[in-house]
Parts: sequence; C-alpha cells; structure tokens
Amino acid sequence: MKKLIMALVGSLFFGVSAQSQAKGIDIVAGKNAFETCRGCHSVPNYSNVYPTFYVPKIGGQRKAYVASALIAYKNEARARTSMLANAYDLTEQMTEAIALHIEASAGTKSKAPYTGDPAKGKKLAESCLSCHTNDLKDDATAPILAGQYGNYLAKVMMDYQSGKRKDAGMQSMLAGFSKENLEDIASYFADMKGLSIVK
Repeated sequence: MKKLIMALVGSLFFGVSAQSQAKGIDIVAGKNAFETCRGCHSVPNYSNVYPTFYVPKIGGQRKAYVASALIAYKNEARARTSMLANAYDLTEQMTEAIALHIEASAGTKSKAPYTGDPAKGKKLAESCLSCHTNDLKDDATAPILAGQYGNYLAKVMMDYQSGKRKDAGMQSMLAGFSKENLEDIASYFADMKGLSIVK
C-alpha cells in the first residue's frame, strides 16, 4: 500500500513538473525561492503581531490566485510591507514558479477553529461558493477558502468592506454584512478541511 501511495505521489509530481517544463516554469526554482517564505507560511498558527491574525495557510492554494496575489503585493495594490519586500523584484516567471510550487505542496489538511457560528455562516456564504470552489481542476481564479484561518478571513473581508483591499466585486458582495456576519462566514470556511501550511 505504501509503495502504491508513493507511486501515485511521484506520478502527480512528475505530471506537474512536465506541465510546468512545457511552459518554461521551473517548479524546483519556485521551491527554492519559497525558502524565504517558509518562516511564516510553513509554521502552524503563526500569528502576525499587529493587527493580530494568523498568517494565511497557502498550501494547496490555486496557482492562479497565488500569482495574482504576489503581483498585487509587488504593485503595492495590497498594503503589506513584509510581503512587498518579498515580492518587489519577482519576475513573471519566478512568480509563476512559486505559485506552482505552492499549489503542488499541500501538507496535511486540517480544520482551523474560530469564534463564530459555522451553521449561520453556511447560509450567509451560499453566494460565495460560486467563485470560491475547492476543486483545483475547475479553472477558477478566486482563492480556495476552505480550511483557512478564521481570523484571517474575517480581517480580509473587513478590509474589502473598508476599501483597504480594492475589489469592486468583493466590496459589493460584502456590503451590508455586520462584523458578526463576517465572523460567522469566516467560521464556516475555517471549519472545513482544505488549505494547509506548505510542507
């Protein structure tokens, strides 16, 4: 059984590697470049000091979203000093290589408990699920939210509401939700199995 699992993992990695090589993307270079990110994104429950929230889980996150987020930090479309310092000199090819490594490097999936009511959140989050799917094969570009830290999700949603994060679609979707509503939505996604730290 162990040999079968190892063979499946090997074939998956080979498939991803072959696909990336065909596009000229070096997943090994992406893995090496990720080493500077590991101090935050490979530590369970690693928390930002202020404002206080867990640094997001990104293991298994879809590569298209990771690349777009890195570009947003590079272009200062997101106000996050430490991420700007890590992204400012990334080339397009290296951005894609890091994103590919992250998507292919999910660790053990686990829930991320958070204050809020997941049952209420499930009802409130129905409209979110048309974009925020968990299937990497569906070509969606919106991030996977399942398994993400709840306090991080709540902060991001509040940032969209306040305009600190710019996205007309997200601002429209979240308009009218109270802080309690956002915490319930965050707890619903946090209570699901999905994202992991990068192994």
